[in-house]
Amino acid sequence: MTTAEAERPVGSASSSSSSNANQRGVSRVLAKLSHSLAEGEFYEAHMMYRTLYFRYTAQKRYQDCLDLLYDGAQKLIEKEQESSAADLCLLLVDTLEKRGPQPEDADNFEWVPRLGGLIRGLSATTVERETLIHRVVKWSTSLHGQFGHPVLHKLIAHVFWTEGNIESARHHYLLCQDGSLCGRVLIEISQSKGFHREVDLFLVQAVLQQLSLKDRKTAEDTFTEYTRYHPKLLRHEFPYNEPLVNFLYFLFRLIDTKSVVGFRALRKLYEPSLKRDTSFTKYLTKIGVTYFDEQPEQVHAGPSGLGGMFGDIFNQLMQGFDDDDDVQSRPTRRQNANSELD
Repeated sequence: MTTAEAERPVGSASSSSSSNANQRGVSRVLAKLSHSLAEGEFYEAHMMYRTLYFRYTAQKRYQDCLDLLYDGAQKLIEKEQESSAADLCLLLVDTLEKRGPQPEDADNFEWVPRLGGLIRGLSATTVERETLIHRVVKWSTSLHGQFGHPVLHKLIAHVFWTEGNIESARHHYLLCQDGSLCGRVLIEISQSKGFHREVDLFLVQAVLQQLSLKDRKTAEDTFTEYTRYHPKLLRHEFPYNEPLVNFLYFLFRLIDTKSVVGFRALRKLYEPSLKRDTSFTKYLTKIGVTYFDEQPEQVHAGPSGLGGMFGDIFNQLMQGFDDDDDVQSRPTRRQNANSELD
């Protein structure tokens, strides 16, 4: 025995031996995994992915685990093994949560479009997809605040839109912080699903929801796009023909003044029109608190005047007022929202 060997700590040799054994074990599983995929033995491949997930996370080899699961989910989607692919996607999100946010922003945001792409690859009939979307949005709140990353919401909205799931698409478009796109989408929904007398309601509900979520810029961009390009609006600049559209116009300007007296007077003036949708009361109460320092009163809003599909989709987001305190003339052409989604 050499002097160096005699002086080497016993624990160090044992640790090195264990590491080598683990690496050989992983290599054997990877070889079997490759063979199973080539032979079309997808159940076996799925189980091997799970085995490697547990080994990698136990060793805190998070990047290796993420690369493996992402590649595996893509391959299983290509082979139309969507349930197994969705399970790997959930394991991927679990690994991201265990790893935690990284100091390099580029690496954090790299996974937003990747996860959006995986969701897009899963069909609406894949049972696990709904759970996956919920988990991914929840994970993204660690990157971009209370409601999740806006780019992720846009990607998810595109998926629902192409599938014809208008209610879910609208929910995510309202959270994507792209008012111009949101305005175009609302125009498409209004024309395809709404009655002519509801042309203003589609806009007002969306804008009040955005303002309630403290996203004034998106709300103003949505208002501008909708009023400028909607073909069924009789006027495309102030004063508008629809009373509720004028109400929004004045509301934006009152927000700059922070005048609670003016806000109350505006609500009183337009009270008959605001009663067309009972959910407006709740949103306006929140807006009064957020922008005018008005003390809230307990309100019990009934069902939305637009019905189930266009009802109160932000009900859970809006519960309580203390929970989220941290949180001209008509142009000749209008860009079709579908071109944005392609």
